[in-house]
Amino acid sequence: MILACCQNGEMLPLPPTVILCTLNAKYIHASLGLRYLLANMGRHGGGDLRARTVLREFTIARPVQEVVDALLAELGEPVDGVPQIIGFGVYIWNVVPSTEVVRRLKQARPTLKIVLGGPEVSYEWEDQEIVRLADHLITGWGDVSFPKLCRALRYGPQPLMKVIPGEQAALEEIDLPYGEFSVDDLAHRLLYVEASRGCPFKCEFCLSSLDKTAWAFEPARFLAALETLYLRGARNFKFVDRTFNLKIDSSLTILQFFLDRLTPDLFLHFEVIPDHLPERLKEMIARFPPGVLQFEVGIQTFNPEVQQAISRRQENAKTCENLAWLVNHSHAHLHTDLIFGLPGETLSSFSDGFDRLYALRPHEIQLGVLKRLRGTPIARHSAAYGMSYDTEPPYTVQQTAAVDALTVQRFTRLARYWDLLANSGRFKASLAVLLDGPSPFTAFLAFSDWLWQTSSQTSRLTPEKLVDHLFDYLTTVIGHEKESIRLTLLADYQASGARANPTCLQGLLKDREKPMPRAARTLLERQARHLADHSITLNFEQNP
Repeated sequence: MILACCQNGEMLPLPPTVILCTLNAKYIHASLGLRYLLANMGRHGGGDLRARTVLREFTIARPVQEVVDALLAELGEPVDGVPQIIGFGVYIWNVVPSTEVVRRLKQARPTLKIVLGGPEVSYEWEDQEIVRLADHLITGWGDVSFPKLCRALRYGPQPLMKVIPGEQAALEEIDLPYGEFSVDDLAHRLLYVEASRGCPFKCEFCLSSLDKTAWAFEPARFLAALETLYLRGARNFKFVDRTFNLKIDSSLTILQFFLDRLTPDLFLHFEVIPDHLPERLKEMIARFPPGVLQFEVGIQTFNPEVQQAISRRQENAKTCENLAWLVNHSHAHLHTDLIFGLPGETLSSFSDGFDRLYALRPHEIQLGVLKRLRGTPIARHSAAYGMSYDTEPPYTVQQTAAVDALTVQRFTRLARYWDLLANSGRFKASLAVLLDGPSPFTAFLAFSDWLWQTSSQTSRLTPEKLVDHLFDYLTTVIGHEKESIRLTLLADYQASGARANPTCLQGLLKDREKPMPRAARTLLERQARHLADHSITLNFEQNP
């Protein structure tokens, strides 16, 4: 409830006219898109609707009926002649439960106006059930078009079109959303920010390939917004720009802003182009202390033929040179991405690419499986490369002419195990033993096959179970000496801060009252937070 009126001397709450709603993957995700809409409700024809608009976020784990009941309760009883509007942000990870929420809302209150927006419904929407159920759909940018639509629904004239192409306004005409982050958001949630929109690159697996270019917000205006957030206590900034280091002058300005405000708890996440790291940017990066910078580096594939097929421009030698510099001469935490199942990519060529990347020793290698996002040009390769995709979200590739369905399933298990063992940061010394040999990928694939055959599990594998499985594999299958492996696993287990008793370490865990070192604990917590966030959101988007 947002306003009050006076009746018999009593202040009574008024229900909102507009509710902005989405189902986030996790509570820690604060929707940047909805906050843009909320910030702009007073512009572009929205007028007084800004004061009658609220933002309500749920998670995909919330029971659908609870979401429906909460929204209807907030709206209260309908009043004749006063439309009630709910705008939903629809994404690949929430379209299924969002469809059911919309269905039940329309069943309970047919007069309710449902407006959809978001990447999952902006392309190939003709056959989508959620679009059929809704009253209106805004495709593309909604900053201007949503307030205009709400005003038309409230005051007339009534819109004639169900599907409305979003108006792409100049960035200076869009109010920034950062004032819409609440105190609780700043204290408990990831803060997404963007210095620019769009992307000039044409990688066909990514929705950003549909952009003609990148547009930057006016630097002084953007930095003023960051300053306000910083003064309010924000210390965790996740930049969603597709290409943070596209324009070096802008990158340097933003990095200098944070260098001037360094605190022990400052954390910055950027997506960077791997083959574009000029010396003056390196010099700036090198000035940051450990624990502050995290770079998301999309490699995706090292195969030149695959790169050409998907219109991806990447200078591989320069990419490797820059990654090596970042690992050896900076304190940035490197999170690198590879995608399996791209057109023409074989298991062997992917293995070569993985080994090349692993040799550079980035801190994390995220292994994703290709998704055919609605609207992306990757669809043009389906016939020529035998690409077959799941028809349900997230539209994962099932097989290609180069890799059969069983190989894709095999890789999917490997990616899950890689997260548990490598990206968790819990098994650094043990992993080095496991991957020792001419091909780290081949070595891990063999372990992955064995672990699946042994456990039949890709979930509910506790750190203790993994310790015991690693011990069995390294000693009985590979043939390493037992006591040496036991001591290696013991060191990893103690460093991770885990406090149970793996079977193979019985009798060795005697001095566990000592707390885990702060630096190691912070790194593990950051990796766990980033993995949870990335696997659900960024991985679905297949960033460049």
